[in-house]
Amino acid sequence: MSCVNEFAPQLRARGFRATPQRMVILHVLRHAGGHLTPSQVFEQARIDLPGLTEPTIYRTLEFLATSGFVLAAHVGNGKMVYELAEAQHHHLICRHCGASTEIEHAPLETLYHQLEVTTGYRLDSSHVTLFGLCPACQS
Repeated sequence: MSCVNEFAPQLRARGFRATPQRMVILHVLRHAGGHLTPSQVFEQARIDLPGLTEPTIYRTLEFLATSGFVLAAHVGNGKMVYELAEAQHHHLICRHCGASTEIEHAPLETLYHQLEVTTGYRLDSSHVTLFGLCPACQS
């Protein structure tokens, strides 16, 4: 797995073990090119780690999300999807065709700050999914 040198030091620096399960999941997400459901992660990860079970995938994804290594998002199909926690971004999802567009976080920073000031909450999750109709489905 090519990602061990990248992720093992990051895990260890934060006091976590670099287990084979964590390494294979991070490897799959690094090379996914987008969001994956836990089932998709499982299908790809078990190629490199044949003894892996689907419940282990769910537990490990939850750990990695809680620890800030991956982002978990609801993108409208009732399922959680996961990706590496790199650049903050959000999603626009078409309710008709399911098309998805990523949008940068910068335009929402002021809104996030206003929400923290007016509510007293300190936001620790920074993912928003907005639903509507894409340009193609509006016509």
